[in-house]
Amino acid sequence: MEIDVDMAAGFVATHGRLLERRRLEHLLGRGEAGDVLAALAAYHNPDGGYGWGLEPDLRAAESQPAAAMHALEVMAEVAPVTTTHAVELCDWLAAHTLADGGLPFALPIRDTAGCAPLWTTASSTASSLQMTSQVAANAHRVGRHDPAVASHPWLPIATAYCVEAIAAIDATPHAHELRFALRFLDAAADAVADGHDLLERLRPHVPPQGSMHVEGGAPDETLEALDFAPDPDGPARRLFAPEVVAADLERLANQQQPDGGWPVAFASSSPAGALEWRGYATVGAIAVLGANQP
Repeated sequence: MEIDVDMAAGFVATHGRLLERRRLEHLLGRGEAGDVLAALAAYHNPDGGYGWGLEPDLRAAESQPAAAMHALEVMAEVAPVTTTHAVELCDWLAAHTLADGGLPFALPIRDTAGCAPLWTTASSTASSLQMTSQVAANAHRVGRHDPAVASHPWLPIATAYCVEAIAAIDATPHAHELRFALRFLDAAADAVADGHDLLERLRPHVPPQGSMHVEGGAPDETLEALDFAPDPDGPARRLFAPEVVAADLERLANQQQPDGGWPVAFASSSPAGALEWRGYATVGAIAVLGANQP
């Protein structure tokens, strides 16, 4: 797996957000966690949530569950450094959790400029397993190092919703719903009863060769083994044969473009979003490839 890290850093410096520049510098051991959190704070709202395009195709200012997922992802990356904004975000999530314990896919959007249709048309009154599982997965990752998040009353409510919803899956779900259900169990399997059994129950829906078409996406848009199970030490990794993971690591490394960055397979809702997604994908690729080095 040969990649050019300096070219990747140059791509992010040229085209990426300040947040991705700080994330990459920290990932490479060249920057401080506090600088990453300072860049993340630009997306923080007074209500405790996050917005302002932290989700690149949801550019509205108000706080959204998708932005909460991204914020918690960054907070998990800088562990063991913590921030009080994590607890504030859990408070915000608790305030917007529906009666069954789940989060809606999106909340109402006042200004839809630059927002993809999947956000502007989403129901704000129905719980989404895809959204709740990805937010809760990252919260569990933060909670490994932040006792205030681990003990927050919102987390067991969201966790119980995810466990019940995953247990109810009988037909193969949408690729992204399967992805984040696996990511949730990867993060929380040891923290919930029957977590490892739930992973096994999902095995029949997992593509054995790792590739799964994204229904409703671009014609050639797929999710791969590393999208489902990026952590080499996570329990979800056992759902894929070693040779499948090895091939996917080679695929991911070979996707580095001549400009130093990584591509994305989906269309964005704005030119800014398209570049921001590539910066996000570039940081993510380097993180996954680094974590999976022998």
